Formats: sequence, C-alpha cells, structure tokens
Amino acid sequence: MATDFSRSLALLRKERGLSQRAAASSLGVSQALLSHYETGAREPGLPFLVRACDFYGVSADFLLGRTMVRDGSSVSPDELYDAQTDNQNRLGRVSAAAILGRKMVVNAVSVLFDLAGRSGSAALTSEMTQYFGGAVYKLFRHFYAVSGVGEQSFFSAPGHAYAPAAEADMAQSEARILTILHRKTDPPQLPALSNDYLTAEYPQMVRSLLTLTHQAGDRAAKNCADPPK
Repeated sequence: MATDFSRSLALLRKERGLSQRAAASSLGVSQALLSHYETGAREPGLPFLVRACDFYGVSADFLLGRTMVRDGSSVSPDELYDAQTDNQNRLGRVSAAAILGRKMVVNAVSVLFDLAGRSGSAALTSEMTQYFGGAVYKLFRHFYAVSGVGEQSFFSAPGHAYAPAAEADMAQSEARILTILHRKTDPPQLPALSNDYLTAEYPQMVRSLLTLTHQAGDRAAKNCADPPK
C-alpha cells in the first residue's frame, strides 16, 4: 500500500525524469526492490533512506512525508517572509486585481490573527491556522492539477477526494473555533468589535476587512434567499 514515503520517492524520481532502472542503479538497489519501495510493498532500511536523501537533495522529513518543505527546515515567525511588507509587488506583478486581492486578504486575515493573539487563547490561533490552511491547500491543489506537473500521487489525499476531505477538515476546525469562542469556562478575551475600535486599532487594515466582509455577506445573503416559485 502506498505511503507518504513511497509517494515522495516516486515523485522525486519522476521529477528528475529517471527510469526506475536508472534510479535504482544510482541508489544501489535492484529495479524490482525500488519498485517495491515506490509502491509501498516493502519498507527500506535506514541506509537506503540516507542514500535517497543525498541523491535527491532532500531531507528525511520530506521523504517520509512529515513536511512539504524539501530541506526540512522548521517554520520560524522571525524567518518567514512577510507578504504584508512586500512593497515591490513581487507577488502581484500580473495584474492590479492580483495586487488588490492579495492585499485585502492579507490585511483582513492579519486583523483576525491579531485579535486571536490578543484573546489569550493559543487553541484559537491554532484552529484558525488549520482552517485557513485547508482553503490554501484546496486552491494550491487546484492550481497544481492544471499546472502541467500532473503528479497528484505525491499528495496523501487522492485526487477524487481531496476537495471534500479538505472541506470536512475545515468544517471540523470551524466547529472547534466556535466551541472555543462560546465556552463558559475561560473564554477568549475579545474586545467589543465596534467600528470605532477597529478603526482605532487597525487604521490601515480595517477597510480590507470590512470590504471582504461586505462582499461575502452579500453573496451569502443571495445564497440564503428563497428560490423563485
């Protein structure tokens, strides 16, 4: 049965444009054994794992499916690039619409995470990260599927099920967020989110938050409207 390791191993070989015979020769195993590794029929030992990491230039964590960051580096807030400070529009060169959309989403999400941070609830921040991560995952896989790479087997969720599976995960995160927000014992300490408060605390970002909220609210209202008789 395919595993995270077997999917990663097969993807790396295909990215290099190598046949199983050529890759097996470079990795010091038979083609049959490499085929078993790539299908999950057999599990390799540590020496093979080390050789595969060196050969493909990736970390063991990536090869084992523990991260999608190929060098295995951990995420540090101080080291992460902050798109909100991008004054050269490196991420939005294509069109003004791309720049506008990115800025509005980044600003609005920044307000939400700041409020979660002020609430004193680490669980709230964690669930929000998971919730937004589900939306990013879905969109990235949609893009990836039509980008020409076509190697969907790298992802753990199968191609026919990843969208509803991600939606289910987001729904669970949303349910946990609501549970945290409405719990009676030690609830998050959120301020009264009046227009005056938001404008005073987030003068440069509140327009983005309110614009996206208004637009989404209008769409939601239309979806909730009674169907024509």
